[in-house]
Amino acid sequence: MMTTPDGFPASFYGEPGVLGMLSNGISAFLVLLQNFSTAHTGIAPVGVENILAGVHLILIGGLCQMVAGLLSFRKYDHLSATAFIGYAALWSSFGATRIFFGALTVTPITTSMPQQMMSNLSLSTNMFSNISVNATSEIPVCHLCMSLKESAIAGLVPFILLSFILAFCSATVNYIMPFVFGAITATLVFEAVGMVSSSWALVVSGVLELLILIFAIYGSAALLIKGLTQRLALKGFGTPLFNVLLLGTGNSGKAQNVGQEKKKNTKYAEPMALGFFCDTVAPFIFAFYSFGYMKSFGLGAAWISIITVAQLFSSYYAHLRQDCYHTTKFGLHATYWLIKAWDEFVVSALVLEDTIVISGRAMMVGDWFFVMAGVVLCVAGLNTDVLELIHNMLFVLLTVSTIPQIPLKGYYIFFGIACSLFTAVSLYGTFARLINSIAEKSLIPAGPQPISSDQLKKALNCCRAGKGDHESLPRMDQASDALFYLLNGVAAFSALTISSASTNPTFLHLTVPWVLISGGIIQAYVSRLQVTGTGRFGSVIASIYVAVWATWTWFRFAGNLLQFSRHAAYAFTAGAIALLVINAFLMLIAAYRNLVLLLLTTVMEVVLVCLLLSTLQRLPLGLEIAMLALLSAICIYGALASLVNCIFSQRVLPMGPSLIKEEAKEESAAELPCPVHYSRLTSGLLKIAGILEAGGVCGIPTDTVYALAASCKNPQAIEKIYNIKDRPAEKPICICIANVEQLVTAKPPFSPLLWEFMRNVYPGGISCIVSKGDWLLRLGVGPAYDRVGTRDSIMIRVPDHTVTCHLCDITGPLAITSANPSGEPDSTHHTMVINRLGHKIQGVLCDGDSNEVVASTVVNCLKIDEGTITIVREGCVPAVKVRQIFERVKSTMA
Repeated sequence: MMTTPDGFPASFYGEPGVLGMLSNGISAFLVLLQNFSTAHTGIAPVGVENILAGVHLILIGGLCQMVAGLLSFRKYDHLSATAFIGYAALWSSFGATRIFFGALTVTPITTSMPQQMMSNLSLSTNMFSNISVNATSEIPVCHLCMSLKESAIAGLVPFILLSFILAFCSATVNYIMPFVFGAITATLVFEAVGMVSSSWALVVSGVLELLILIFAIYGSAALLIKGLTQRLALKGFGTPLFNVLLLGTGNSGKAQNVGQEKKKNTKYAEPMALGFFCDTVAPFIFAFYSFGYMKSFGLGAAWISIITVAQLFSSYYAHLRQDCYHTTKFGLHATYWLIKAWDEFVVSALVLEDTIVISGRAMMVGDWFFVMAGVVLCVAGLNTDVLELIHNMLFVLLTVSTIPQIPLKGYYIFFGIACSLFTAVSLYGTFARLINSIAEKSLIPAGPQPISSDQLKKALNCCRAGKGDHESLPRMDQASDALFYLLNGVAAFSALTISSASTNPTFLHLTVPWVLISGGIIQAYVSRLQVTGTGRFGSVIASIYVAVWATWTWFRFAGNLLQFSRHAAYAFTAGAIALLVINAFLMLIAAYRNLVLLLLTTVMEVVLVCLLLSTLQRLPLGLEIAMLALLSAICIYGALASLVNCIFSQRVLPMGPSLIKEEAKEESAAELPCPVHYSRLTSGLLKIAGILEAGGVCGIPTDTVYALAASCKNPQAIEKIYNIKDRPAEKPICICIANVEQLVTAKPPFSPLLWEFMRNVYPGGISCIVSKGDWLLRLGVGPAYDRVGTRDSIMIRVPDHTVTCHLCDITGPLAITSANPSGEPDSTHHTMVINRLGHKIQGVLCDGDSNEVVASTVVNCLKIDEGTITIVREGCVPAVKVRQIFERVKSTMA
């Protein structure tokens, strides 16, 4: 069985759409059964029946579909990945709603509402002001059910809008998914109507859910047969309802200014649309709540928590794409939504218990750090486009709307308006990112880059006394560092509340979500990201700080709430001492990294001393407040510097030197089996070019995996490749050139359709097989004519890799093949080439990790004039994507 380098069978995630569509169909069928039962009997499902339905929806529609979405990300499928994870959040939220209803009817609840609460509520402009009860009245179960329905409607409305966008976008890919997603859209509309109307809406919804099931079964069958037979036996996939290019004219040339060169990464689909998707749902629910359309926030907190998990996946896949900006942005947004959801839930619960006064929120200071974090994202967003800048500015407005100095009377109105604006821009962003990702062109305007990269670097460089040169970013720096600093900053800044009002249990209730979620729960996610990083010490610091903030929160919250005895407090004393010792080792680790991280760990050591003194009831309050404030300041600078430096892959903002230098291990020529040279040095590139022109064989990087290269000026060197790899003689070798213009100069007799197809796929991870001819002599292949390709055909590569193309400019066309012994996995790092083939070749051009884990996709274009192409080998570019490009080119030529 064919396997990937990660060990997964390739067939396992060959067609994840089968799992995704079946999950939608089965979930719709579960809801259908309940709707028809309710419409027939007039009695809604109650108790355990609702709970079981909710659990099934979470397991099938949620978890199973989430797996399909994650596998779609691995297949570079933007649309399916966004849709399946988005719908996984939808069905999981639907399941949570069912569980809420079931639990409510199993255990009826009545709650007395005292007069004091009435007086508090009368001062508020949020949803509680709509409740009209007497001082001694009770809230029956039916009122709570109505409140749950209002919460569910608040969640359904944004999913209706987003589902419509998914249905529209999918029409540019095939004509099965639009019917599935369109039926889901219509179903959600009638599900929302059915919650406030008569049973007729449930009947219509049930019919639509039956259509979802039928479409999903057909689509799954079509994809399953396609995966097994590698051909489209059933219609529906591969032919779009309309061409995505009809939506506009690409303006990619205007989207970014000169000077911004981004590393292309096609290992995973782009997660930006999913991040905007989640940024649409969460603020809409908050807006619904703030304007008074929801009378409780328990179910709303559940919906937002679920969509937060989806947004963390968008952050995770941005991290896998080495995109530090979106890793930080979506991770921060997920943290904000989760904290605000549980903060509002705690506030509403405390109001119902009559334990909070209206002025109590004035002490909450955590939002101020989010304001500063939003400004950091605005600075980083200047390197992207206008849409990102507007989105970041609205996030700053959102955080400003909830600062503690705003009077409670105007708090919910301001917050609701900010959430509404943020929702509108996020909805547009979802559509724009999806369409532009599918078309691989800027069809939906997102605006130009606000400031060129050079101007931004120059502006940020002012703090470095005018130094113009930037050292390269150390290998141990990671894309998740900025998020690590931000989370610790939120936790530290929020902890000031407890420090300044440690005896007030109300403030303790309010602060728990801020400290625990950011410092503990989300930071555990960041520590997972850093496990896969290249740093020597991985996630050690982040993992330990998860325990630090969790312990700190538990002692400060539970200690005051439960009134720990002196002996119980001594247990925390022992824990604080242990953390002090561990953090001393973290300081040593930080000394290997940079000065900012060393300062953070040093200040954290003093914070732990404060925790120790607090367990002994000997804490000088001013010391802890000062240290937490200092820790927050360090974190905000560390986040800005890490984010900017990671975006530019240079030390634009200083982080300070490492105080402990690792001894450089000199790799002498005697220790290595062959000469090695580095791609970042021009001298290294010239030396490899010299070896190739002298008849040597070298390992070189490409835009996919590492390759063995020989100059076409030396036919005997190409013969060496067969011996080095133990490659069967019947397997031809392709040629690599720098750009399509070299082909134009050689004047091959290609048809206009073939030329247009090549211009759409080159440069990139696609290799085209074309007919041989005398034009190869003009191209520079000359002496190697009989040793590359077959008798009648030749495969051509134009890699999307600056180093490789520059090397081809120097040497002329190169004969290349993957740098691995025949039958073994591809080499994805220069050390793999050195270890496996170094004793047989004459040099290696070192460039670190490869951009891909598989080789290029090979396309047979010999019959392209007949309107057909053949996928000989599916590599880093999915076959369905190649066919989409070909169909688009054909339609354009027609």
